[in-house]
Amino acid sequence: MEKIRLQKFFTDNKIMSRRSAEKVIEAGNVKINGNVAKLGDKVDPNNDTVEFNGKIIKNSSEKKKYIMLNKPLGYVSTSSDEKGRKTVLDLVSDIGERLYPVGRLDMYSEGLIILTNDGELTNRLTHPKYHIPKTYSVIIKGDLSNEDLYALNSPMEIDGYKIKPARVKIISKKEGSTNTLFTLNEGRNRQIRKMCEKCSLTVMRLTRISIGKLKLGDLERGKWRELTSAEVDYLYGNTGNI
Repeated sequence: MEKIRLQKFFTDNKIMSRRSAEKVIEAGNVKINGNVAKLGDKVDPNNDTVEFNGKIIKNSSEKKKYIMLNKPLGYVSTSSDEKGRKTVLDLVSDIGERLYPVGRLDMYSEGLIILTNDGELTNRLTHPKYHIPKTYSVIIKGDLSNEDLYALNSPMEIDGYKIKPARVKIISKKEGSTNTLFTLNEGRNRQIRKMCEKCSLTVMRLTRISIGKLKLGDLERGKWRELTSAEVDYLYGNTGNI
């Protein structure tokens, strides 16, 4: 099993919060295999012995799973659907573990979505205090004008809420459409579509291509892969302490 950060071992086993774990580690109250631990140490939960104040902490946490999925069109980003529509869980049924989508992509959008059984990470990624920038490839109908581009990059109110300005740029144009990149610092419901509607623009295709440094890359539509430990650490590191 891949090693995890020592403070995560404490939170996974519901011993204490991450912030509290950092304090007791810095105070020298934690040992790994008999050696005093220091902040930044990692452990193998199944093979290393972790002691806190002389007491061995047993690893009782479930195995954490972190998946990146390239969601196709026509799937809803929920665990179940009352209308009987296909969900993203149908695409990862071969994993054999119960996972939950982190955030949402609407039925008519596609691209990168994370699924996990790690409740702590889910809470961090969806907490309003923290927003990892998300980038989308958006094909807009027609020739996007400079005035349209200025409006999309300007402060805007949607559903009575003043959104944080997005970063929008034109990538290319062809007859009948404009290929753009939208980078959002928050995840309001159907934000890009509503921004475009406000500017009388029509979205033809919307694909999330990255969440911070996590890139969709060449992952095929409808396929998934596990996140690396470095990618999981990156997500934790960019959501701080809640």
